Amino acid sequence: MTSAMDKLFRGIQILIAIFLAVMIVLTFTNVVLRFVFSTGFAWSEEVARICFIYLVYLGTIDAFRDNRHLGVELLVERVGQRAQKVLYFAIQGIVIWMMALLATGSFSLARQGLNDRWVATGYPLFLISGIGVVTGVAIILLALSNIYRMLVNKEPVLGLMAPKDAPDEEFAIE
Repeated sequence: MTSAMDKLFRGIQILIAIFLAVMIVLTFTNVVLRFVFSTGFAWSEEVARICFIYLVYLGTIDAFRDNRHLGVELLVERVGQRAQKVLYFAIQGIVIWMMALLATGSFSLARQGLNDRWVATGYPLFLISGIGVVTGVAIILLALSNIYRMLVNKEPVLGLMAPKDAPDEEFAIE
């Protein structure tokens, strides 16, 4: 199961890199075309914007999985293990609530824009809002997985909060 998840998230990272590359190439090409030839691609700004939106939302999912988002562990580090579990459970609960708001709001926006398209590319507007649903649901599942790992697998809270590239011995139980 873990290797399948690792492959899925590796795919997300590759997609993020592709979106970033497309943004850079299109933006650079358009700048050169405008300054040198006084012309440009009308659709390139929309495609770059679409890539940026997807890059941000998919990057958020990836960052949440690896705990690379902004986090403050100051309070959690200073309390006992039982209080750490309570605080971590509350944090994950707030994340789930906020992502449920994101998912339902994005779904509502996607329904409203079901028949709308962007002007230059004709890209369906509901696909732009729909990525918020994907992000919200993915992070809810990751937060539920974090709670499961804490309660069932008995993983230490500080280890769960550590960025995935941090050394594990720093958070070992003594």
